[in-house]
Amino acid sequence: MKTFGTYGPVNPEEHYVVSRAVELADFIDRVKRGQYVVIFAPRQTGKTTFFQWAIESLTADAAETYFPIELNFELYEDYAAADFYNSLHKRVYQEIKRGFQKRGHVLSATLSQFLEETEIADHVAMMEFFEQLAGFLLGDMKLVLVIDEFDGIPQAAVSGFLHALRHIYVHGSGPRCLHSVALVGVKQITQLNLNRSISPFNIQDEFTLSNFTFEQVRELFSQWTDEVGQGFGPEVIENIHRQTAGQPFLVNRFGQLLTEKMNIPKTETITMTHFSKAHTEIREEDNANLMHLITNIRRNPRFKNILMEIASYERGVRFNPRRELIRELATHGVIGKDSDGMCQIVNPIYQYCILQTFKPEINGLEHDYFPEGTDFLDYLTPRGEINMERLLDNFRTFIARAGFRILQVPETPKEYVGQDLLYAYLDQFVSLIRSTMYLEVQTGRGRMDLIIGHNARKYIVETKIWEGHRRYEAAKRQLAAYLKLEDAREGYYVVFDHRVKPEPRVETETIDGLVLRSYVIPVAQEAPSRQA
Repeated sequence: MKTFGTYGPVNPEEHYVVSRAVELADFIDRVKRGQYVVIFAPRQTGKTTFFQWAIESLTADAAETYFPIELNFELYEDYAAADFYNSLHKRVYQEIKRGFQKRGHVLSATLSQFLEETEIADHVAMMEFFEQLAGFLLGDMKLVLVIDEFDGIPQAAVSGFLHALRHIYVHGSGPRCLHSVALVGVKQITQLNLNRSISPFNIQDEFTLSNFTFEQVRELFSQWTDEVGQGFGPEVIENIHRQTAGQPFLVNRFGQLLTEKMNIPKTETITMTHFSKAHTEIREEDNANLMHLITNIRRNPRFKNILMEIASYERGVRFNPRRELIRELATHGVIGKDSDGMCQIVNPIYQYCILQTFKPEINGLEHDYFPEGTDFLDYLTPRGEINMERLLDNFRTFIARAGFRILQVPETPKEYVGQDLLYAYLDQFVSLIRSTMYLEVQTGRGRMDLIIGHNARKYIVETKIWEGHRRYEAAKRQLAAYLKLEDAREGYYVVFDHRVKPEPRVETETIDGLVLRSYVIPVAQEAPSRQA
């Protein structure tokens, strides 16, 4: 039986796979046209698997003869340039022998002698090596060079290496010795510290390997159903795609949990109850993808402010890749550009982990959440439902009781402290009643929907920062539309007002037949000793 793969390249013999037929055809067409292609995307997005499929397809092409050479620069980062080129020669030699063996041929004596006696000491020698190598290939074979983990190239070698490729592309007379080149990595070429104002590789044709679409996620899980007979509720597939935005590792991790780890009887349809359990486990586990995310957002203390600004303000942050912080976060797959040209955190699971990472372990106010003499059970109805109105009313009075002390919450900028405290407050409550809470990001910025599931009911709390009456009122209509989509009974809207003269309010109204309770909660601006 096949499995959902999350570690290393996947293959159709062992794993359920997304075929990516359209993307593969696009890439191969570029190779056949002799393009020098680059793809730089975050780790665990399926780049290595994709290019291995492309190499297999090119090798098997009966109409035209291509000779792919596959290299990987992952181990070379600390090499001296001369040692790098020496090893590169050995790797190319091995790949050529392997390529001939795949085709049932043996190296000629002259080609063997050439490969053994040639030395590659620098980028010029490398260029001359490929120019001579083309003459030894069988018939009209076209040489295709595919380099995975390209950003592992030694710093001392990168500029010369790219200059050599550019020279081959621009100055080759007749058929190029390297018909096509594909560079695969994480960092963009402009981020490789070239120590020059102009890139030596301005001939690149950029190729984008996107996350899975909804149709591709559905295609992936249908393979399990076809093989085993176990179905998925349509809302399960929809929520997997929404929570992951199609990130390949996370999608396949859901598949592992739902089909292998949770021991769901194969005679049962996989439901939203199962999804919720898998979703909670993914968010809380130390899987490779999320640990990599956390490592990257901790690289620079300035990342916290920009990520919180993206998540908290509807006005957003313009996606400007020339800004170093934005470029770095995009490189590591933390943020992307939305349809309006603004930054967005790429999926709700990442946003949850970002909030968890930046949340203080202790904010100093945990014991003040509930008044003396009350217990979390006081916020449950006799039927075991959450009395969300009472719970949020208490939060509003808690903020008033805490006053300026919220400004003393460690490592939290005051403009985000209200949202941080609401998240921590609800997170503690949900933990006490053993329920689940997750984020739903509708626009990618400016609004955070906290969705609490308890006893087969869904409670939706949207939180924002005050940005004016127009946006306040517009967000109510947006929330009403979302409640209809989620088939929820009522919704809660919490806005934090940081103005010097805030306008606190609590109001309950009916919009399109749905009940909305809205709060505008003032947030202290400074301690009393500093207030006028």
